[in-house]
Amino acid sequence: MKLEFIQNLVKPADSKIVLLVLDGLGGLPSGPQGRTELEAANTPNLDELARRGICGLHVPVGPGITPGSGPGHLGLFGYDPTEYKVGRGVLSALGVEFDLQHGDVAARGNFCTVDDEGLVTDRRAGRISTEKNEELCELLREIEVEGAEIHIETVKEHRMLFVLRGEGLSDEINDTDPQETGKKPEEPVPATEAAQKTSRLVKEFLNQAAEKLADHAPANMLLLRGFAQRPGWPTFQEAFGLRSAAIASYPMYRGVAKLLGMDTLEGPASIEEKAAVAREHWDDYDFFFIHKKSVDSRGEDGDFEAKVRAIEEADAQLQALLDLEPDVVIVTGDHSTPAQLAYHSWHPVPVLLWSEQCRTDGVETFGERDCLRGGLGARLPAVDLMPLALANALRLDKFGA
Repeated sequence: MKLEFIQNLVKPADSKIVLLVLDGLGGLPSGPQGRTELEAANTPNLDELARRGICGLHVPVGPGITPGSGPGHLGLFGYDPTEYKVGRGVLSALGVEFDLQHGDVAARGNFCTVDDEGLVTDRRAGRISTEKNEELCELLREIEVEGAEIHIETVKEHRMLFVLRGEGLSDEINDTDPQETGKKPEEPVPATEAAQKTSRLVKEFLNQAAEKLADHAPANMLLLRGFAQRPGWPTFQEAFGLRSAAIASYPMYRGVAKLLGMDTLEGPASIEEKAAVAREHWDDYDFFFIHKKSVDSRGEDGDFEAKVRAIEEADAQLQALLDLEPDVVIVTGDHSTPAQLAYHSWHPVPVLLWSEQCRTDGVETFGERDCLRGGLGARLPAVDLMPLALANALRLDKFGA
């Protein structure tokens, strides 16, 4: 649904909306008794909310399309990710409060492990510590290239930020991350003539980075992806009339929130702690985006049982959010990350919505197969969640006479 259409229907109200994103929530039936991670988890609080609310499965981008985290979240926030496109580099930059200027080109970096033949053996370098990351970023800051400034920042664990600043730069170059092990990093190939300079600078930087990191296994190489320049979009408040706050601990998710003009509050790890932050700022905002990363991380690790435990941990702490007495609660993920695949997938994502105004649908437990028969449908476009949230919060006017 077009933002311009919704903007014309938005009306003020005192209601509060909470969106809880359990990153990578969706899974595949690969565990005991052929259940998904969510189905295998003991989730009494989510099940009770599902019974009182309305459930379904949402499609983050489109049928069969595997979304990155950026597009996945943009869809949840009501921005069609096929229309509002941004590379991960911008989100990473904003997430660490980097002063990204007009014309800068930013990329998300992963420290990785390569073998003696230059083949990637671990795309995340064993998830090195943030402290080790900081040491390596200090080394990379010694690199200079002719024709641009280089800015390097630690993000978290194996993730870092790479920014080029100078004249005549372009973000139209491909990722160097091959997205799988057993392959060499890709070359930063330009897609247009205008990107030739940027491609040359990135290649020169990576060549020097390989020399700097050679003796620092497991983090002995660097992969770059999501080259991007900052776009100018309508803010969340302009689109939906909501004063919004993001409570997320990972910089990337803080970045996508900041890109839309949300305020980013302190992002502690647990949902209980995030609920305490929301309570402290409850009167200042109408919309709270609360993010939990560990569900996705355990899925990417291919660890079914650990993902189950991460979901159970979220369920055990859900009551802290409900105690805030929001008018609308949505619980979902930005995409599916089945432990069976150990990566993002195209599978629709479980979603539940509760408000005093919603119609219950008879779903008794919150899981993929139960959500198939939920009232929200089995193929709900993610961009339609925000209009539904606004309607249930009594924040949308009638359309037409």
